[in-house]
Amino acid sequence: MAAMQLQRTGTDPHAELTGIRPAGDRAILVELPSLEAVLSLQAQLTAHPQPGQIDVIAAATTVLITADSPEAVQAVAAHVRSLDLEAPADTESALVTIDVVYDGEDLDEVASLTGLGREAVVAAHTGQLWTAAFAGFAPGFAYLTGENASLEVPRRRSPRTAVPAGAVALGGAYSAVYPRQSPGGWQLIGRTEAAMWDLGRDNPALVRPGDTVRFQAVRAHAVVTEQCVPEQPGAEKSGPVASEPAVTDRATPGLAVRKPGLQATVQDLGRPGFASLGVSSAGAMDRGALRRANRLVGNAEGAAGIELLFGGLELEALTDQVLAVTGAAVPLEVTPGSDSREASQRTTTVRHPACDAPFALLAGERLTVGNPSAGLRSYIGIRGGIGGPVALGSRSTDTMSGIGPKPLEAGTILSVQAAKPGSIVGHPEISPLPDQGAATVLRVVPGPRQDWFSAETLQDFLAREWTVTPQSNRIGLRLNGQPLTRSRDGELASEGTVRGAVQVPPEGQPVLFLSDHPVTGGYPVIAVVVHADLDKAAQLPPGSTVRFAAAASSAELPETLKESHA
Repeated sequence: MAAMQLQRTGTDPHAELTGIRPAGDRAILVELPSLEAVLSLQAQLTAHPQPGQIDVIAAATTVLITADSPEAVQAVAAHVRSLDLEAPADTESALVTIDVVYDGEDLDEVASLTGLGREAVVAAHTGQLWTAAFAGFAPGFAYLTGENASLEVPRRRSPRTAVPAGAVALGGAYSAVYPRQSPGGWQLIGRTEAAMWDLGRDNPALVRPGDTVRFQAVRAHAVVTEQCVPEQPGAEKSGPVASEPAVTDRATPGLAVRKPGLQATVQDLGRPGFASLGVSSAGAMDRGALRRANRLVGNAEGAAGIELLFGGLELEALTDQVLAVTGAAVPLEVTPGSDSREASQRTTTVRHPACDAPFALLAGERLTVGNPSAGLRSYIGIRGGIGGPVALGSRSTDTMSGIGPKPLEAGTILSVQAAKPGSIVGHPEISPLPDQGAATVLRVVPGPRQDWFSAETLQDFLAREWTVTPQSNRIGLRLNGQPLTRSRDGELASEGTVRGAVQVPPEGQPVLFLSDHPVTGGYPVIAVVVHADLDKAAQLPPGSTVRFAAAASSAELPETLKESHA
């Protein structure tokens, strides 16, 4: 099960490529010996994207490439082998100057670790140019490499649960600015008011991979200025500007949320293609269920609907609507609105529509979604689709980054778009749900970091049953069982991750990444669930059990990567 290593000789002009590992059935992890080679590969794939290519996620010594099918990722792998990765990266770059107040909580600790005084740390940080090597962790978070190693310091032994937005930090060989409040283990040396991420700008990320950053010490009121790098005068970047409303489609108020349940969010098929900026794809957890709900009400499959956890949602129609509920098996009840004279004149009876079939919700009527008897998440499709702001091409709520609309709450008014001319409602369909009386089997492609575990541990991973814990959410399923033991010491450098990746933290309990997972991670990925099985994972409630099985068919693993699976 060792990953395939591409051995190159000195006569090979493409000597920079050292290995390709499968990362599931729709992604590859390319290993490279230097950051220069990483940036070269990223630049070439960004400038000339291959058919089916979705995301290119650079890290310190790896590039993760995702595609829309096993065939596409196979073609991308072949293309990567043909590239000259010794060619320097040819990317547009801007010089970004960031004003910093150097009063961070860890400034004295950094001074002690580096053997420099406080003033010398500030001088070293402001006295060199920093290059944005890659993005990750959160939207707008750029890993900056300096011109020397004078400020290389370890991360904190105990990460903070909340690092404030604008914190300027050091971690390992990198510097960065936290774009929003989030947990973090880097050493804090200062703060800035620069808006690192703003969806109101043409380029939301203030610092993009390839940009050059200069930090400037100020006493207060830290701000940001920008200019183009002289060597590349054609590059331009917009500075902080007042946020403008996101693009919206024409829609009218259609539904009011009376009770939101445990967690209800607006979801479509997500926003793939922005992982290089630290933005995960988000979108519906059970994408097949959302597609079915949209087909049933006559929408395009990617229209925005409602994702609901554990039932409990109550909606009131403000105008006549056509709905369909798919996913988890839930009881549905339609009642006349108590304060709607129009509704009471049209119907006074309580109705119980079936799941997986379209039904009318007339103005004033209320739909109540009960608790599921099977499955976990329900999807409500509304004819025409939910309207509202579009962020990076999607209306999805991303619970990790905060991009997209807030989770629904009592009083939320949902706008509904007009149905497309000629669209028709669909025939009833069946929502496939995992058998909760037995362990759900999820097929996996081993790796890309299965070599961090012994052969016995890999067999244990596949042989054991794992229990879904209550700490699971849209970021990932947290699993509990007999801990897995690594065969290597130390930590893995952060690298790109995919939906379906099974990470193993030091305590040995696996985490299966789902829709809102972080773009990069620093724990070894023992395996990746194949794309076709991810909808099943979305419907697993706490207490259910999971088994992993090695994928075997040609449809589950690109032909050119099968030797990595042997």
